[in-house]
Amino acid sequence: MTVKITEKNRVETVQLSKVGGRNYSNFLRAVGAVVWKDLQAEFRSRELFTAMLVFSLLIILIFNFALDLDIQTRRSVTAGVLWSTFTFAGTIGLNRSMAIEKDRGCLDGLLLAPVDRSAIYFGKVLSNLAFMLIVEVIVLPIYSILYNTNLLQPGLLGVILLGSIGYVAVGTLLSTMSVQTRTRDILLPILLFPVVIPVVIAAVQASNGILTGAEASEIRPWINLLVAYNVIFLAVAFMLFDYVVEE
Repeated sequence: MTVKITEKNRVETVQLSKVGGRNYSNFLRAVGAVVWKDLQAEFRSRELFTAMLVFSLLIILIFNFALDLDIQTRRSVTAGVLWSTFTFAGTIGLNRSMAIEKDRGCLDGLLLAPVDRSAIYFGKVLSNLAFMLIVEVIVLPIYSILYNTNLLQPGLLGVILLGSIGYVAVGTLLSTMSVQTRTRDILLPILLFPVVIPVVIAAVQASNGILTGAEASEIRPWINLLVAYNVIFLAVAFMLFDYVVEE
């Protein structure tokens, strides 16, 4: 069986590929514009970053004086203390990130922009992730010094990255939903923590396994859970974000 390819079909294929490439390029450009806008606004005001960093350092100092334990015991609680710090600091960042957009009227401007709504979501995810990673980069060396524990390990850094992506992916969607309400500061943690529990548990278990030198077979299921969670919830948020912002 032979298929005849006419000149008309060839031209239409080329035109469709150009249109698809242009749309893909526009999508990435829109995502980059949202990220750049958030970074520039934060570098001018430093409201979000300062709140997250101060809160993180405060938690670390409180635990440092509260857990007056030997080195081995401190090492066993390191994963829990770290993810408690990242979780609560990340909640502050997510809440303030969308609240600033709402209070300044920027959210309405973003929704009126002639771009795919999912580009706004991924732009906010990347900017929130950037703020969270910057805080983590500062917190990890300070924690290592205070607790006399080496946290700059490639495996642990990879787990922190995966956990942060999952946390921000879900948190950005839910913060967009809660920012429309008057009780947004209270509503976001109520919505977020039950949904994000698998990420926190998997991240704590994987981090603890790496710090205590557990076998790779014990750590791998938790990392697989993190990867699966990230993929599923990024896809779900991609499909639901348009409906969330419309409400």
